[in-house]
Amino acid sequence: MFIISLTYKTSLENVERFIPEHNDFLDQHYTAGNFIASGRKEPRTGGIILANAVSKNEVEEIIRKDPFYIHQVADYEIIEFIPSKYNEHFNFFIKNS
Repeated sequence: MFIISLTYKTSLENVERFIPEHNDFLDQHYTAGNFIASGRKEPRTGGIILANAVSKNEVEEIIRKDPFYIHQVADYEIIEFIPSKYNEHFNFFIKNS
């Protein structure tokens, strides 16, 4: 499992221009089963995506297709973690990791 931390590197006005495309990107990866949860940071300096992927390389490939990445709106930090405790409702994601 991976935490993808996005940090905006441009104005919020510029970020807003790409939100519809970014949301389409997110929807595509929710449908594919790659993303579990996502949302913006508070204060609004970026966002977080919780991803279920086989490898960091797979996550990097996915990110390269994000409009925020393509248009250089955000920097990305990828943190891999191995869940050792989790809510039973997340069992599906953990067992398929």
